Amino acid sequence: MKSKTIAAMVLAMSMVFTLVACGNQQAASSLESSGKSGEPAGVTITDMIGREVTVLPGSYERVVCIGAGALRMYSYIGDTGLLSGVEDIDNMNLEERPKMFDSVARPYTIAYGDVFSKLDSCGVGGPNAQTAEAEKILACSPDIVISEYEDVEKEDALQEQLGVPVITLKSGPDGVFDDAFAQSMALLGEIFGKEERAEQLAAFIDAQRADITERTAGIREEDRPNVYICGLGNWGTTNHLMTAQDYISFDIANVRNVVTDLEAPGIQPIEEEKFVALGGDMDIMIIDAAAVKNIAPLFQADDTMFDACKAWQEGEVYLQMAYNAYYTNYETALINAWYIGKAVYPEAFADIDMAAKTDEVTEMFLGRGLAEEIFACPSSFGGYTKIDTASFFQ
Repeated sequence: MKSKTIAAMVLAMSMVFTLVACGNQQAASSLESSGKSGEPAGVTITDMIGREVTVLPGSYERVVCIGAGALRMYSYIGDTGLLSGVEDIDNMNLEERPKMFDSVARPYTIAYGDVFSKLDSCGVGGPNAQTAEAEKILACSPDIVISEYEDVEKEDALQEQLGVPVITLKSGPDGVFDDAFAQSMALLGEIFGKEERAEQLAAFIDAQRADITERTAGIREEDRPNVYICGLGNWGTTNHLMTAQDYISFDIANVRNVVTDLEAPGIQPIEEEKFVALGGDMDIMIIDAAAVKNIAPLFQADDTMFDACKAWQEGEVYLQMAYNAYYTNYETALINAWYIGKAVYPEAFADIDMAAKTDEVTEMFLGRGLAEEIFACPSSFGGYTKIDTASFFQ
């Protein structure tokens, strides 16, 4: 009897050990599939130049952004408190750094300049920096790098050298209104656990775009003036001849572009002769503020340069804010679309105050209204305004 009892106990203990062993194997298998030691599961994402990179969403604590526009994009979605380094061009406290954009408002440096000024250098940055500075990046000990260098081989090599994910963003030719911009925001949202924030920003941009279009959609074709946009940024070489026939803000605001027959898309210069030939049809001219520094000396040397321009002669010339400075200021580009609508169709936008609109948009993108500070920058010339053609370039 006693022997039967002992046998039963041995059998029961054997079953318990078997169950425990199975449970441990299952737990180990579960941990292996979701990341060792309980870490979050790795997710393979495809960045904006088609590279597949494995990331751990929501786990990153030391972030570095490199290349034109990367830090700006990150600032819209990510926590700037996680940054462990910054390019010299964005640290306004440094004496030795690229300063070619200092007169132009870059809202992200206005909003977060105090944060950037306390960070170590991850490279010089600026338009002359064509490659990432790996040693400086490594010195910042990042656990992820957000980049705007759009070369697949170089990004792969940098990732291997750093030993951390390198994620490349891009925005596309239509800037803030491009699907690629929304995709970049969604990518940042996924990586940093900010999906709701990315969706909020995308919805805001869509709603703003729809509002502008709706206000102008019913305007009759014969009531639409011919408009010329100039001074658009193109690697710094901009003046009254730098224009585009496919300017996205014109499309959104249902504005008729006087330039229609260029052979190529995008921002480009036209010949002086073409400008003069179109001048009689230019009902309204819009100048990007980035071009003022280049147009002024030309006008001072020859104050007849706009004599053929109807808009200049009739005083229908308007100043939009410079929106390209170390790549695109996306919030400024959106605000410019509102101003273009207001300048061309004042009755349809009579309720829009540009300072209030600037505050609304910058608060959504960067957390606070920045109109006063943007308009105070030297190359803003006081903000959105109708130019006094008799005195502005004197």
